[in-house]
Amino acid sequence: MLLVCRFRPDSSRGGHQALMERARRALHLLTAQPGCLDATLAQATDEPAAWLLMARFESVAAYRRAMSPVPVREHVAPLLADALTDEPSVYEPRLHAADGSVSEVTSMIAADAGTVRLGEAAGPSTPR
Repeated sequence: MLLVCRFRPDSSRGGHQALMERARRALHLLTAQPGCLDATLAQATDEPAAWLLMARFESVAAYRRAMSPVPVREHVAPLLADALTDEPSVYEPRLHAADGSVSEVTSMIAADAGTVRLGEAAGPSTPR
């Protein structure tokens, strides 16, 4: 599972230096959690005001567990809340490549995920 968050640091709130400091603590806490494979904060080379935080987790369950400890909720969640919200931030890998070999990753998203709302899957079916 991939967590991808984009930032445009506000100079009135410390700019990129403040983002770097907050991200350093957040990445330390996240990568110390079981199931977090790695994490990176990157700055765009063609647009220096654009930043990206990416973290890889073994699974959605590992991501949820990693976000649960109190220190993570205190430091990581507020940072992620400052990310741009015009795009999704959590992605499921579908193709993986390494050493010239590409493999397809089986989706864990339910076939009816786009049609079933929260709470409907466990209850009686009601047509919309």
